[in-house]
Amino acid sequence: MSTGSSGSSATAAMEKARVSRTSLILWHSHQNDAAAVRKLLEEDPSLVKARDYDSRTPLHVASLHGWVEVANCLLEFGADVNALDRWKNTPLADAEGAKKLPIIELLTLNGGLSYGQNGSHSEKSPVLPPLPNKCDWEVDPSELDFSHSVCIGKGSFGEILKAHWRGTPVAVKRILPSLSDDRLVIQDFRHEVNLLVKLRHPNVVQFLGAVTDKKPLMLITEYLRGGDLHKYLKDKSSLSPSAAINFGLDIARGMAYLHNEPNVIIHRDLKPRNVLLVNSSADHLKVGDFGLSKLIKVQSSHDVYKMTGETGSYRYMAPEVFKHRRYDKKVDVFSFAMILYEMLEGEPPFSNYEPYDGAKYVAEGHRPSFRSKSYTSDLRDLTEECWSSDISQRPSFIEILKRLEKIKENLPSDHHWRVFAS
Repeated sequence: MSTGSSGSSATAAMEKARVSRTSLILWHSHQNDAAAVRKLLEEDPSLVKARDYDSRTPLHVASLHGWVEVANCLLEFGADVNALDRWKNTPLADAEGAKKLPIIELLTLNGGLSYGQNGSHSEKSPVLPPLPNKCDWEVDPSELDFSHSVCIGKGSFGEILKAHWRGTPVAVKRILPSLSDDRLVIQDFRHEVNLLVKLRHPNVVQFLGAVTDKKPLMLITEYLRGGDLHKYLKDKSSLSPSAAINFGLDIARGMAYLHNEPNVIIHRDLKPRNVLLVNSSADHLKVGDFGLSKLIKVQSSHDVYKMTGETGSYRYMAPEVFKHRRYDKKVDVFSFAMILYEMLEGEPPFSNYEPYDGAKYVAEGHRPSFRSKSYTSDLRDLTEECWSSDISQRPSFIEILKRLEKIKENLPSDHHWRVFAS
């Protein structure tokens, strides 16, 4: 090996290690793991200045969540209390935006100043209330019947209930009353309503209305009786190639619609739990849950529309997201590949790893092994392209649809396949 190539290899290895350590300190700051943060800083004090692509430091992350012990540790190692992120917000601006009083006091005592207005967690500018044709979808809460409601999902900001609206079963995302005055929560809620009100597609969960004038805030969508794909796969284990391809086609149709320019919607959290079955017959799927989605305005087909941040679920996360690097709508294609793999293999990718460790393993270049006999060579090739580390090699959902249709046509006519467990 030449000296030049040896040097470049060493540089690449150092860069890989740096990216990994940067992700770790940001992650541990997010998880309120002060001991892990301290250990990393003792090994490499320069990590106190780590930044993600949005220029957010570990202190920004800790301040947003209100983690006093983590923040104290970072300040002890010389964290810049007035570091600015890409929106010119300081850690104190984040803490104030999230109303974290103990961290506000700590940062102020350490010379923290409040630049910026919204905190890095927020949109660059506040999301205005979704006003166009509001009378068409604003729902009077008295029309919602919760007398026989059933909780079908919970999150940090609220719960999803099966209820009835004018006699029809619906799914209602209800914001917790204690958070109804939280500016960031209200902004996220309005953002999701702004997205959903524009969507009309047979493979996308249909928005029906929202309660924005009264509290608690509520978002109402159609109720799908079949539950989510996660539960279905758990009950059924692996699927036949024909069933997996039909499911894949439904998901890809919904995603192709969302990715259509000029108004591209990047889902950012495509996973089996966010894919819903219309009924118990499982003959139709819809993509749902747009809480993490982002709408990107594209002026021309040559525009770059890239975003950053560690969002979504680790099990299905694209490596560029895990590494806090720039990413675009192809993150959804990567997630689709992981779902396709799970449908045919009968288990999530790297299910023997903890989700974070699995995502880290994927980010290092590893991919799941094909063990099921259900994979045809064409289906395997498509899956490998969709989860390629090279974003440019991942096909669009329009291309995925064409290839899945062709693969479906070439399946044996009797469709009698046996799946062999490893």
